[in-house]
Amino acid sequence: MKSKLIAILQQEGADIVRIGNVERFSDPMVKAVFPGTKSVIGIAFRQLRGSRRGIEEGSTYYQYTTTALETIEETIIPKALLRAVAVLEDAGFEALPQRRNQTVMQSMTDTNFEVDYRSIYRGKSAEPQLDFEQCAVDCGIGERGLSGSILTGEFGPFIRYAFILTDAEMEPDPICEPYLCDHCRECIRSCPGQALDAEGKRDNWQCSAYYIGANRRRNPFMPPDAFRNDPERLKIIAGEANLSPERAREIIDQIIFYPPIKHGYWASICGRACDTACYIHLEEKGILKKRFKTPFRKRPEWYLPLEG
Repeated sequence: MKSKLIAILQQEGADIVRIGNVERFSDPMVKAVFPGTKSVIGIAFRQLRGSRRGIEEGSTYYQYTTTALETIEETIIPKALLRAVAVLEDAGFEALPQRRNQTVMQSMTDTNFEVDYRSIYRGKSAEPQLDFEQCAVDCGIGERGLSGSILTGEFGPFIRYAFILTDAEMEPDPICEPYLCDHCRECIRSCPGQALDAEGKRDNWQCSAYYIGANRRRNPFMPPDAFRNDPERLKIIAGEANLSPERAREIIDQIIFYPPIKHGYWASICGRACDTACYIHLEEKGILKKRFKTPFRKRPEWYLPLEG
């Protein structure tokens, strides 16, 4: 059963398939979401490295919406999950697919920086949700980096992942022994909005505003008169403003400098800078198994002047 599932998922484009026994999962929601769970199947798909090329060269926004997130999360992952669950059902087992819910949150005050804050349903405590990062670790997909991103030996942080909860018992894969993240703090340093604190904890509201381009030094599409009536204009465009949730919403509502194709996800002007910096660091260390003909960062990182 295990080998058949892996073959099916690989046919559907999965780059990593790992299975964990439910007893080693620390997230209690695993059993709450699907009572009777005995195994958790984790599947991961690479994000295309080329999708970050535009922002790395300063020529266009990071195509996170159309290639790495929208297509994978909304098309490829659901199809792969459905095929794998059908195989389990055909063998007489029950299974439940789980992909990350981007718009339903149990918290009343938090947000998801990848989507428009106005699209989120908040305070929905009746909706049990998995801790996706912890489940990825417990499945053996990868290790948790300083910023919270899951790192894999093949692709670093450039992955998206989902899970299948099932009552089928399968031989578990080992949990990854952490060796990738060396706490270099490049993820923290690279954030254009200082949304990661010294311990790597993310302020999601701060992140959301700078994810879509509030920092002029990292946004070639920002017009010279942006935020002209805001008393904190210089702090905002320098990435130095400390934004409350209310202030973050005010800033976000003004950021329409590069209108993307209409998606359920933001277009990332920062290029998910924390993950990009992490990837570059891991590649320069020569620690990633997946190699390319040329390094990702081919010249010094670019910045724009705040004025002029």
